[in-house]
Amino acid sequence: MFVKICGITREEDGLLAVALGADALGFNFAPGSKRRIAVDRARDIVRRLPPDAMTVGIFRDELPERVIEIVHRAGLQAAQLHGNETAEQTRQVRAQVHTVIKVFPAGHPGLARASDYGADIIMIDGVEPGSGEVFDWSLAEDAPKSGHRLLLAGGLHPGNVADAIARVQPWGVDVATGVEQSPGVKDAVKMRAFIENARSASPVANEFVDGESSSAPYDWEEDHSS
Repeated sequence: MFVKICGITREEDGLLAVALGADALGFNFAPGSKRRIAVDRARDIVRRLPPDAMTVGIFRDELPERVIEIVHRAGLQAAQLHGNETAEQTRQVRAQVHTVIKVFPAGHPGLARASDYGADIIMIDGVEPGSGEVFDWSLAEDAPKSGHRLLLAGGLHPGNVADAIARVQPWGVDVATGVEQSPGVKDAVKMRAFIENARSASPVANEFVDGESSSAPYDWEEDHSS
C-alpha cells in the first residue's frame, strides 16, 4: 500500500515521515492553503531527503508553465494537479514532469474519462481538500478500476484508513490533516499509526499492481539514465 503524507512544511516532519515508512511527501504551493510552503524552502527540505522518497508539488489551477517551473526549481519528482485543470493542461505538465497525479473531487464526472488526462495516478479527494472532512466512499466507485493507480484522500486518519481501504481498494492513500497537531505540523504518533494501519489493511490485495509484483521499484525509483 502506497502512503503519501501531504502538507509538509518542516524538515523534521519530512525526515520523520520517510523514516516511518512513507513513500511520498507532498509540498503545497496552492494559494490560500494553510500548509503553503515557499518554493525555496521546499527545495531545501527536498535536498535533505533520501533519494527514494517521492516528492510531490501540489498545485491548484496554476498555469502549466508555472507548475513545470516550480517542480524543477524545487527538485521535485511529481506534480499533483488539484484544481480544474483540463486534460490538455495535464498532458502538457506530464510532458515535462516525470510523474503527474490528477485529482478529482468524489463523484466528479471527469472520473469517467480519467484516461484522457494522461496522468500516472488518479486521486479522489473530498469536495474541500485539506478540510479533514470524510466523503461518502461510495462516490469513489466511478473511478476507473484498471489502467490507473488510484490514490484515495479526504478525511483519512489512523482510525478510518483501514475501513477506507477495505471499501475502496485503492492503490494508495494520502493524508494531511489526519496526522497533524496543527496545520503544517505533523504528529509522530499519528503518522506511525496511519502508516502501520494502511500497510496492514490489505496485504494480499496489493501484492500485485498492474500485473507486476509490488516488490518491483515504483516508476520514480527506476534508473532512466539509459
